Amino acid sequence: MSFWNDLWPGHRGIDWYSSKLKKRLFDAGKPDLAELCRMMMDSDGDFSSLIIAEQILASYAKLGQEGKLEFFKMLAEDYDLDPEVVIALASDYAKNPDIHTFKALTEAAEPNRQELFRRCNLTSDGTRHLVRMREDLLGFLDAHPQLESLDIDFHHLFTSWFNRGFLVLQPVNWTSPAHILEKIIAYEAVHEIKSWDELRRRLDPVDRYCYALFHPVMEDEPLVFVEVALTSEMPGQIHEILDQDRTPLLPKQATHAVFYSISNCHRGLSGVSFGNFLIKQVASSLKSSFPSLQSFATLSPAPGFRAWMAKQPDIPYSESGQSYNGSQKDLLEQAARYFLEAKLPNGKPLDSVARFHLRNGARLERLNVAADCSPKAMEQSLGLMANYVYDLGKVEENHEDYMKNHRVICSAQIRKLLPS
Repeated sequence: MSFWNDLWPGHRGIDWYSSKLKKRLFDAGKPDLAELCRMMMDSDGDFSSLIIAEQILASYAKLGQEGKLEFFKMLAEDYDLDPEVVIALASDYAKNPDIHTFKALTEAAEPNRQELFRRCNLTSDGTRHLVRMREDLLGFLDAHPQLESLDIDFHHLFTSWFNRGFLVLQPVNWTSPAHILEKIIAYEAVHEIKSWDELRRRLDPVDRYCYALFHPVMEDEPLVFVEVALTSEMPGQIHEILDQDRTPLLPKQATHAVFYSISNCHRGLSGVSFGNFLIKQVASSLKSSFPSLQSFATLSPAPGFRAWMAKQPDIPYSESGQSYNGSQKDLLEQAARYFLEAKLPNGKPLDSVARFHLRNGARLERLNVAADCSPKAMEQSLGLMANYVYDLGKVEENHEDYMKNHRVICSAQIRKLLPS
């Protein structure tokens, strides 16, 4: 606030101006949300846009589910592209591709709601509100696919606002502020943290680390975080990492850094890629601190495996459908088929975690049965977990191969599991 203090003797100057502006803008009555949006788009002043943006976000926050849905429908219909105008300007540009026709075309090709969101982002907490707004929107998409264009706009803006140039990597440890630690507990999405004692076991020992990415405008909110275990070998069971009675390993004795939990903290930022940057930065930092590290790997869940198995013919399930009655060899064969052959219609792997790591340049290294026997893991994957390896010298090559060909880079031992 020192900047404003230089302009006015105190905050009263700002408050006075804001009060006068609000009176001028809203003296005729309290406009509804649709009218506020129209006022925003008609405004030609930065400070008036700020005042209106605050009113829009405050009004939206008070809406129930039905009101939010109507708001999104209004944005999708009233603030969309005008196809006829875009076609005409595209034709003008094709005939005369100069800077004037280019500028006119690009302005017309952007939905007005993107500018509306940009102006809402002027408020001090605008980014956080817009992330939550998109989270609400995502909950409506299955039943209202006509709103998908609105989600494309959010994703387009967030990809720019949250690009890696703005992100800050910070270690999180037992001495971090309590409100950050509370969020680590709340946002942990892979292995639930049930108590403060359990959190301390993940953060405090000399062979345990946690890193999070932050954005300057949401500095008290981690965007994504990764928990890391330093080990002497690649673990095949999560119990090896989370066992509360284990003896910590001296970091200089560690040869493996294991990323055993990666959690995205905001559903409203779905599709905005943080993992690639996070893992590579953390791996580089750890390698610099601990030269003895030879491998960077994960111990990852396979959340779609049981559901896929249930759709396969002649699979020997128990009566409850929660366990597999075949041999360990048979289960590994099915798992190899799942990871290497089960695909989405676009050709990408069916498993969401596999898509994440392969897109980041990892190699599928090993499959582990009975690796996590918690109720959640049994429900999702029959206890199966996978090790992915990040070979820092090959991640870019692997990434390119996956993005171009959707090829699952894997070890020879996994390919050998496929039934002949």
